[in-house]
Amino acid sequence: MSQKVLLNAKEVNIILHRLACQLIENHNDFTNTVLIGIQPRGKYLANRLAKMLKADYKIKNIQLGHLDITFFRDDFRRGDKPLEANTTDIDFIIENKKVVFIDDVLYTGRSIRAALTAIQSFGRPKEIELLTLIDRRFSRHLPIQPDYRGRQVDAINNEKVKVNWKENDGEDAVYLINN
Repeated sequence: MSQKVLLNAKEVNIILHRLACQLIENHNDFTNTVLIGIQPRGKYLANRLAKMLKADYKIKNIQLGHLDITFFRDDFRRGDKPLEANTTDIDFIIENKKVVFIDDVLYTGRSIRAALTAIQSFGRPKEIELLTLIDRRFSRHLPIQPDYRGRQVDAINNEKVKVNWKENDGEDAVYLINN
């Protein structure tokens, strides 16, 4: 197994600021916008962006939630190991709001399809956008594209993209792993 650094901590930070600025350009003061981190790993990106929008850009109206999609996935019964669900934490109304789904890696699109189904339990959003740190553009199974992307990566076959977050993994970095 070999791994190559795609993004180091400084590059991740620069991309996060760019993504935050793009969100501000499109959503102004966030009065009608909610951020939803897709569990499990999208929550780290969502938390970081929300913190950055508040601290660095002085946006006061950030509503942040986390959405568990475990039992909405079309492949949830296919694995051998028992599934461990994550928590859904959405304590605000999404009806008629602009929802921004946030996930670390967009790969096949199946997680996003599951999130689209899962969010319906909370109302009908006015609009849904997708923000992803890494877009694996040649691996899509469904016609889903991000509205905001940090970096496009051309990973093939058995290559895996791993996003590490300081809060969880002790460092901010993105790796391409070849098994």
